[in-house]
Amino acid sequence: MLARTVIRAARPALARAAVRPAQLALHRAALPLARPFSTTFARFEPSALSTKLGEELNFETESGDAAAEPEFLQAFKAEGVWQVVDEAGSDEIQLTRSFGNESIRMIFSISDLDAEQEVPEAFAEEGADAGSGGLGEEAAADGPSEQNFPVETSITITKSTGGALTIDAIAQDGLFTISNIAYYPDADVALGMTSEDDWKRQGLYMGPAFDNLDEGVQTEFEAYLEERGINSALALFIPDLAEWKEQKEYVRWLDGTKSFLEK
Repeated sequence: MLARTVIRAARPALARAAVRPAQLALHRAALPLARPFSTTFARFEPSALSTKLGEELNFETESGDAAAEPEFLQAFKAEGVWQVVDEAGSDEIQLTRSFGNESIRMIFSISDLDAEQEVPEAFAEEGADAGSGGLGEEAAADGPSEQNFPVETSITITKSTGGALTIDAIAQDGLFTISNIAYYPDADVALGMTSEDDWKRQGLYMGPAFDNLDEGVQTEFEAYLEERGINSALALFIPDLAEWKEQKEYVRWLDGTKSFLEK
């Protein structure tokens, strides 16, 4: 309130103050000479950038065709359990399958592979102990010791009779670390991919944190997912698939950007 009073009292004085021509001239003379504004910029040569992109493209493709399916992906498809939905230019991959009267869809993105991700401390400490939400302990123990990056996945299970479950889990080092399981009476709300569907999901009760569930409930949920093929083998496969997808899209980006500059 005090600041406002001072400002209001000062305004009339400023309005009444007269600036004499001589004072204005002296004031202008004291100011430094303004530098002339120039709109001239250094000429950019697109060929230099195109050349650099070409060098990077050659480096990324010298070991083979990044778009060609690797052997691990061919073997996965040959099993005939999961279908791989991989659209060119998309940063997401979907895995789908049927199990009895259920339809299962798993979605994960490659957009944040370069970002540092951390598994919640509680999960990191407990690992795949009983009730920790970690599927695939045995395979992880027998597998390679080198750790790979975590991939966040969203698994939706719907039934022909209605309703859906959505499981949020991180796939890393042959384990699925479950963070949450949500139930939807309306499967369309769970499956929707539009902004309107996101709005419908806001405010819904998403269930407790998985780690807060009774250990017996956690164990049974893990067995439920294992039966549906959401296991250690899949948790090992997903990071490899995400890495290949990211490399393929990066090569596509290099090639497309280079072609655009050269047109």
